[in-house]
Amino acid sequence: MHYVPLLGILVVVAGFALRLNPMLVVTASAFVTGLLAGMGPVEVIKTFGKAFNDNRIIAIVWIVLPVIGMLERYGLQQRARAVILGFRRATAGRLLVLYLLYRQFTAAIGLHSTAGHPQTVRPLVAPMALAAAEKQHGALDEDTEEEVKAMAAATDNVGLFFGEDIFFAIGSIVLIQATLATYRIELTPLQLAVWAIPTAIAAFLIHGLRLLLLDRRLGAKR
Repeated sequence: MHYVPLLGILVVVAGFALRLNPMLVVTASAFVTGLLAGMGPVEVIKTFGKAFNDNRIIAIVWIVLPVIGMLERYGLQQRARAVILGFRRATAGRLLVLYLLYRQFTAAIGLHSTAGHPQTVRPLVAPMALAAAEKQHGALDEDTEEEVKAMAAATDNVGLFFGEDIFFAIGSIVLIQATLATYRIELTPLQLAVWAIPTAIAAFLIHGLRLLLLDRRLGAKR
Protein backbone atom coordinates (compact mmCIF):
# COMPACT_ATOMS: atom_id res chain seq x y z
CA MET A 1 0.00 0.00 0.00
CA HIS A 2 2.93 2.37 0.53
CA TYR A 3 3.60 2.34 -3.21
CA VAL A 4 0.04 3.20 -4.28
CA PRO A 5 0.59 7.02 -4.16
CA LEU A 6 3.36 6.59 -6.73
CA LEU A 7 0.63 5.92 -9.29
CA GLY A 8 0.45 9.69 -9.58
CA ILE A 9 3.60 9.42 -11.69
CA LEU A 10 1.53 7.65 -14.33
CA VAL A 11 -0.63 10.75 -14.58
CA VAL A 12 2.49 12.78 -15.38
CA VAL A 13 3.65 10.27 -17.99
CA ALA A 14 0.22 10.07 -19.63
CA GLY A 15 -0.28 13.83 -19.57
CA PHE A 16 3.07 14.56 -21.17
CA ALA A 17 2.55 11.79 -23.72
CA LEU A 18 -0.76 13.40 -24.71
CA ARG A 19 0.94 16.83 -24.79
CA LEU A 20 -1.44 18.36 -22.31
CA ASN A 21 -0.73 21.59 -20.43
CA PRO A 22 2.25 20.77 -18.14
CA MET A 23 0.93 22.84 -15.22
CA LEU A 24 -2.43 21.07 -15.33
CA VAL A 25 -0.73 17.69 -15.61
CA VAL A 26 1.51 18.28 -12.60
CA THR A 27 -1.38 19.67 -10.56
CA ALA A 28 -3.59 16.70 -11.42
CA SER A 29 -0.76 14.31 -10.56
CA ALA A 30 -0.27 15.93 -7.17
CA PHE A 31 -4.01 15.81 -6.51
CA VAL A 32 -4.21 12.12 -7.44
CA THR A 33 -1.16 11.33 -5.30
CA GLY A 34 -2.74 13.05 -2.30
CA LEU A 35 -6.02 11.18 -2.71
CA LEU A 36 -4.23 7.83 -3.07
CA ALA A 37 -2.25 8.62 0.09
CA GLY A 38 -5.51 8.85 2.05
CA MET A 39 -5.92 12.60 2.11
CA GLY A 40 -9.30 14.19 1.50
CA PRO A 41 -9.90 16.76 -1.27
CA VAL A 42 -9.96 19.64 1.21
CA GLU A 43 -6.72 18.45 2.83
CA VAL A 44 -5.02 18.23 -0.56
CA ILE A 45 -6.05 21.79 -1.39
CA LYS A 46 -4.86 22.97 2.04
CA THR A 47 -1.49 21.33 1.35
CA PHE A 48 -1.26 23.16 -1.98
CA GLY A 49 -2.03 26.44 -0.25
CA LYS A 50 0.55 25.87 2.49
CA ALA A 51 3.25 24.98 -0.05
CA PHE A 52 2.49 28.10 -2.07
CA ASN A 53 2.53 30.28 1.04
CA ASP A 54 5.81 28.80 2.28
CA ASN A 55 7.46 29.38 -1.10
CA ARG A 56 5.65 32.57 -2.15
CA ILE A 57 8.94 34.42 -2.64
CA ILE A 58 9.57 32.19 -5.69
CA ALA A 59 6.36 33.49 -7.30
CA ILE A 60 7.58 37.10 -7.24
CA VAL A 61 9.55 36.57 -10.45
CA TRP A 62 6.29 35.84 -12.29
CA ILE A 63 5.10 39.31 -11.29
CA VAL A 64 8.29 40.89 -12.62
CA LEU A 65 8.24 39.21 -16.03
CA PRO A 66 5.04 40.87 -17.38
CA VAL A 67 6.38 44.26 -16.28
CA ILE A 68 9.67 43.67 -18.10
CA GLY A 69 7.78 42.51 -21.19
CA MET A 70 5.66 45.65 -21.23
CA LEU A 71 8.71 47.89 -20.79
CA GLU A 72 10.49 46.15 -23.67
CA ARG A 73 7.41 46.57 -25.86
CA TYR A 74 7.59 50.31 -25.30
CA GLY A 75 11.28 50.62 -26.13
CA LEU A 76 13.28 49.86 -22.97
CA GLN A 77 16.14 48.25 -24.89
CA GLN A 78 16.25 51.11 -27.41
CA ARG A 79 16.44 53.69 -24.63
CA ALA A 80 19.21 51.71 -22.91
CA ARG A 81 21.20 51.68 -26.16
CA ALA A 82 20.64 55.40 -26.64
CA VAL A 83 21.97 56.17 -23.17
CA ILE A 84 25.21 54.26 -23.80
CA LEU A 85 25.70 55.89 -27.20
CA GLY A 86 25.87 59.22 -25.39
CA PHE A 87 29.01 58.20 -23.49
CA ARG A 88 32.10 58.76 -25.61
CA ARG A 89 34.51 56.36 -23.84
CA ALA A 90 32.07 53.61 -22.99
CA THR A 91 33.10 50.10 -24.07
CA ALA A 92 31.45 46.75 -23.58
CA GLY A 93 34.20 45.58 -21.24
CA ARG A 94 34.19 48.69 -19.06
CA LEU A 95 30.41 48.68 -18.81
CA LEU A 96 30.36 45.03 -17.73
CA VAL A 97 33.13 45.62 -15.18
CA LEU A 98 30.95 48.29 -13.56
CA TYR A 99 27.98 45.92 -13.60
CA LEU A 100 30.14 43.19 -12.05
CA LEU A 101 31.10 45.55 -9.24
CA TYR A 102 27.47 46.52 -8.67
CA ARG A 103 26.29 42.88 -8.72
CA GLN A 104 28.93 41.72 -6.26
CA PHE A 105 28.35 44.62 -3.88
CA THR A 106 24.57 44.29 -3.79
CA ALA A 107 24.80 40.51 -3.40
CA ALA A 108 27.29 40.96 -0.54
CA ILE A 109 24.76 43.03 1.42
CA GLY A 110 21.87 40.66 0.72
CA LEU A 111 20.16 42.48 -2.18
CA HIS A 112 20.13 39.49 -4.52
CA SER A 113 16.91 40.39 -6.33
CA THR A 114 17.93 43.90 -7.39
CA ALA A 115 19.41 42.45 -10.57
CA GLY A 116 19.35 39.23 -12.55
CA HIS A 117 18.96 37.74 -16.02
CA PRO A 118 15.26 38.46 -16.64
CA GLN A 119 15.00 41.85 -14.97
CA THR A 120 18.41 43.39 -15.75
CA VAL A 121 20.68 41.49 -18.15
CA ARG A 122 18.26 40.86 -21.03
CA PRO A 123 16.46 44.23 -21.10
CA LEU A 124 19.30 46.52 -20.01
CA VAL A 125 22.85 45.22 -19.60
CA ALA A 126 23.12 43.15 -22.79
CA PRO A 127 21.67 45.87 -25.10
CA MET A 128 23.91 48.49 -23.50
CA ALA A 129 26.99 46.27 -23.91
CA LEU A 130 26.10 45.65 -27.56
CA ALA A 131 25.60 49.36 -28.16
CA ALA A 132 28.98 50.15 -26.60
CA ALA A 133 30.68 47.47 -28.70
CA GLU A 134 29.07 48.72 -31.91
CA LYS A 135 30.01 52.30 -31.12
CA GLN A 136 33.66 51.38 -30.61
CA HIS A 137 34.07 48.70 -33.25
CA GLY A 138 31.31 49.17 -35.81
CA ALA A 139 28.68 46.65 -36.84
CA LEU A 140 29.04 43.23 -35.21
CA ASP A 141 28.47 39.88 -36.84
CA GLU A 142 26.08 37.37 -35.25
CA ASP A 143 28.79 35.34 -33.50
CA THR A 144 30.31 38.45 -31.93
CA GLU A 145 26.91 39.67 -30.76
CA GLU A 146 26.28 36.30 -29.10
CA GLU A 147 29.70 36.49 -27.41
CA VAL A 148 28.90 39.91 -25.94
CA LYS A 149 25.51 38.67 -24.73
CA ALA A 150 27.13 35.61 -23.17
CA MET A 151 29.68 37.75 -21.34
CA ALA A 152 26.86 39.93 -20.01
CA ALA A 153 25.08 36.86 -18.65
CA ALA A 154 28.32 35.43 -17.26
CA THR A 155 29.06 38.71 -15.49
CA ASP A 156 25.77 38.47 -13.62
CA ASN A 157 26.49 34.87 -12.66
CA VAL A 158 30.00 35.60 -11.39
CA GLY A 159 28.92 38.69 -9.47
CA LEU A 160 26.05 36.92 -7.72
CA PHE A 161 27.82 33.62 -7.07
CA PHE A 162 30.94 35.08 -5.49
CA GLY A 163 29.23 38.05 -3.86
CA GLU A 164 26.38 36.37 -2.04
CA ASP A 165 28.62 34.28 0.25
CA ILE A 166 29.84 37.49 1.87
CA PHE A 167 26.29 37.92 3.20
CA PHE A 168 26.26 35.52 6.14
CA ALA A 169 22.45 35.17 6.34
CA ILE A 170 22.07 33.04 3.24
CA GLY A 171 21.42 29.38 2.57
CA SER A 172 24.79 28.64 0.99
CA ILE A 173 26.61 29.76 4.14
CA VAL A 174 24.39 27.53 6.27
CA LEU A 175 25.10 24.61 3.91
CA ILE A 176 28.86 25.17 4.12
CA GLN A 177 28.68 25.45 7.90
CA ALA A 178 26.69 22.20 8.18
CA THR A 179 29.06 20.35 5.83
CA LEU A 180 32.13 21.45 7.79
CA ALA A 181 30.41 20.50 11.05
CA THR A 182 30.20 16.88 9.86
CA TYR A 183 34.03 16.92 9.82
CA ARG A 184 34.10 18.53 13.28
CA ILE A 185 35.15 21.90 11.91
CA GLU A 186 33.09 24.43 13.83
CA LEU A 187 32.82 27.87 12.19
CA THR A 188 30.26 30.63 12.62
CA PRO A 189 28.42 32.07 9.59
CA LEU A 190 30.26 35.36 10.12
CA GLN A 191 33.65 33.62 9.94
CA LEU A 192 32.66 31.93 6.68
CA ALA A 193 31.43 35.23 5.25
CA VAL A 194 34.70 36.97 6.09
CA TRP A 195 36.72 34.26 4.38
CA ALA A 196 34.53 34.60 1.28
CA ILE A 197 35.86 38.13 0.75
CA PRO A 198 39.26 37.10 -0.73
CA THR A 199 37.48 34.73 -3.13
CA ALA A 200 35.12 37.49 -4.22
CA ILE A 201 38.05 39.86 -4.83
CA ALA A 202 39.87 37.21 -6.86
CA ALA A 203 36.72 36.55 -8.90
CA PHE A 204 36.34 40.26 -9.60
CA LEU A 205 39.94 40.61 -10.75
CA ILE A 206 39.89 37.49 -12.93
CA HIS A 207 36.54 38.15 -14.58
CA GLY A 208 37.31 41.86 -14.87
CA LEU A 209 40.44 40.95 -16.81
CA ARG A 210 38.36 38.71 -19.08
CA LEU A 211 36.03 41.62 -19.76
CA LEU A 212 38.88 43.95 -20.66
CA LEU A 213 40.31 41.28 -22.93
CA LEU A 214 36.89 41.15 -24.58
CA ASP A 215 37.41 44.76 -25.67
CA ARG A 216 40.78 43.80 -27.14
CA ARG A 217 39.28 40.86 -29.05
CA LEU A 218 36.53 43.06 -30.42
CA GLY A 219 39.14 45.57 -31.56
CA ALA A 220 41.13 42.83 -33.28
CA LYS A 221 38.04 41.71 -35.22
CA ARG A 222 37.35 45.20 -36.50
